[in-house]
Amino acid sequence: MVKFLSILAIIFLFQIQIAQAQGSFDLWVLDTEGKGKKLKILPETAKPLTNRPEYDNQPNFINEYQMVFSAADEKGNHDIIVYNFNSDKFTNLSKTADRSEFSPTLTDCGLYVSAVVMEPDSTQRLWLYPTNFGEPELLYDDIAPVGYYDWYDNKAAMFILGEPNKLVYAKGKGELLEIDDQIGRSIKRRPKTSQISYLSMKSPKETLAGLELPIRTFDIESGTPQVLGFGLAGSLDFIWLDTNYLLMAQGNGIYRKKSTDSEWEFLGKIESDTHQNITRMAYSPDLNKLVVVMQRK
Repeated sequence: MVKFLSILAIIFLFQIQIAQAQGSFDLWVLDTEGKGKKLKILPETAKPLTNRPEYDNQPNFINEYQMVFSAADEKGNHDIIVYNFNSDKFTNLSKTADRSEFSPTLTDCGLYVSAVVMEPDSTQRLWLYPTNFGEPELLYDDIAPVGYYDWYDNKAAMFILGEPNKLVYAKGKGELLEIDDQIGRSIKRRPKTSQISYLSMKSPKETLAGLELPIRTFDIESGTPQVLGFGLAGSLDFIWLDTNYLLMAQGNGIYRKKSTDSEWEFLGKIESDTHQNITRMAYSPDLNKLVVVMQRK
């Protein structure tokens, strides 16, 4: 019975995930103070960075003053947008009518913004967009469909959609290291380490508040797996503040956890009459800013 309930809960999480991908989201920004274990968020400073009925999501900082995110136009086509915190300006890094770009982030070399591209035939592969606005190029022509990813040593750890979903690392041409299966959408390299961290759908914890997914890491260099406790009930996204501290949200609340601790510490809540349910986040210690994605009510 417990196993059956776990399966139903996992299916429910994926239904939420699909619904979110089709919903209306905005980026909000708020100020922070301190770093790591001393981080404080200032919820009273929270304000919309975007405010449209379309989809603005998947933010990532690419330097100390610029952030990229995926934004949909009125026709549902997604492009990569660059936001400059110094000038308060939005610029298109991509503007493609025949394909959509998702999950933009900076590559290890710093010369490209990578993105999962849904190509004209609906194939999803990883592409590179030069930061100097040059022509984009396909990275892995034989790896699809890619859902989510992150970087280590100029190579990608990728969520490959399937039955089950898999987490793989591209060690070389035609050489894929399979790390795990039955994984969630959040793939994050642990800063200053060779560890890829992710949420696992295996052995979730059922609580009164909902399903808590294990946070796992895999060390690319040593091959060592590790479990860092559980995420918050019902939450599918997390980020690293630094090597030791994670950040996660539940509802409109934001929480922090040391990787070796079992409990999450409540940092604050964003009050809004128009938006709810924080999902993805991006943090800049240089700007002392936290950007969160919230769904329009």
